[in-house]
Amino acid sequence: MNLLAPSILAADFAVLGEQIRQADAAGADYIHIDVMDGMFVPSISFGMPLISSIRKVTKKVFDVHLMVEEPQRYIRDFADCGADLLTVHAEACRHLDRTLQQIREAGLKTGVALNPATPLNALDYVLDKTDMVLIMTVNPGFGGQKFIPGTLEKISELRKKLDAKGLKTDIQVDGGINKDTLPAVLKAGANVAVAGSAVFQGDIEKNVKMLKEIMK
Repeated sequence: MNLLAPSILAADFAVLGEQIRQADAAGADYIHIDVMDGMFVPSISFGMPLISSIRKVTKKVFDVHLMVEEPQRYIRDFADCGADLLTVHAEACRHLDRTLQQIREAGLKTGVALNPATPLNALDYVLDKTDMVLIMTVNPGFGGQKFIPGTLEKISELRKKLDAKGLKTDIQVDGGINKDTLPAVLKAGANVAVAGSAVFQGDIEKNVKMLKEIMK
């Protein structure tokens, strides 16, 4: 099943709640929330207070992407403020297996993100503990970047690996996803698409419906 996850990093924060409601009503499946600490990536975004606030405006899955160092420090906090799915970076976890176990113990679904230059073998011993793999299709830290075409092969290789193991793990893509790049990542094997500018710039309802139509 193909799912659309609008990234609120591209929303207008002056009217964030209303824009989330619009994306929800138009058919978004998840709400993607990028948490950046200024250490793992250069930018700083937002944290638990904002997530708690927007939890009140939608019942959609909160897909929280932690771009932070040693994310296991905050797992319980994110569970308490309303996260449903918590994605951590393989590059940021000293003990990835244990971090995923802690996420499960907190009652959340697990995700592991890989930067463009990180090989798939970083996942070899945790695939059976992972509900979703996020293949970064740009280098993380900033919105509005251009899609890296070389990541398509990585998506395809991951899909083959999952199929060979009989795993139903979702493959999410994040970075430069729009009406032009979406068909290629779907064809490569991704089934969860994060879109920021492609949703929140312009008519949100129209944008969501257009992307969902491509995903059918």
